[in-house]
Amino acid sequence: MRFDVYLDAWGLLPDGEPIYTHSSDLLPVRRNGEPAMLKIARSEEEQRGNRLMAWWNGNGAARVLAHRDGAVLLERASGGSLVDLCRDGRDDEASRIICATVATLHGIGASDPPDLVPLKVWFRDLEEAAGRGGIFARAAATARTLLGAPSDETVLHGDIHHGNILDFADRGWLAIDPKGLLGERGFDYANLFCNPDDETATDPATFRRRLSLIATEAGLDRRRLACWILAWVGLSVLWPPSNPKRTETVRCLSELAATEIDQ
Repeated sequence: MRFDVYLDAWGLLPDGEPIYTHSSDLLPVRRNGEPAMLKIARSEEEQRGNRLMAWWNGNGAARVLAHRDGAVLLERASGGSLVDLCRDGRDDEASRIICATVATLHGIGASDPPDLVPLKVWFRDLEEAAGRGGIFARAAATARTLLGAPSDETVLHGDIHHGNILDFADRGWLAIDPKGLLGERGFDYANLFCNPDDETATDPATFRRRLSLIATEAGLDRRRLACWILAWVGLSVLWPPSNPKRTETVRCLSELAATEIDQ
């Protein structure tokens, strides 16, 4: 078993069934009786994220208890979900929690961050797709403008959404699974508009309310935030898995963001 070397090295006992994703293998474990999560990265992107988690040192993110090669041992979330908050009619509360968590991550002043991918590199796929017209053309043009004159550049999580900020009881709500990017901080708020589900994301009233709330909570210009949303959804539809429903969601979000930009 791939986990065995780390179970032995770190004195861990399995505490649940393994979880396999396209990029990582995870196993709930206990160390000295305390719950933890063993994560082994299977891609360079996930390994970069693991290094960033260690650099954050438990500030705004789950604490790294041990790390070696492509594996990390993380403190384990206690339960509670921002997805559940949204479905219970508490979407504004969930958005405020996300903003507070992201602000903590962006405010970390530690030196010598790990290797990070600049947003200009992250958006290359969208630039290459611009010739396909439609959503891609406008999203690429918007991204080009944003990336050409960035502001408030910082270390970015890169994949902020309702499933990547978890409840750690006394430690509060903390981030997991970063991509490890570098660029304008407004980018980190765009992906949450695509979540936690298509119905919520494409509701015009919810979109407008979120846009106002997040711009206020994060201290962002509302129109520039809408620009980041438009750029992000154009890029995200290029990545697998892709399906007709997702494409329709992206189309709807693009129209909502474009309406805000054009006002």
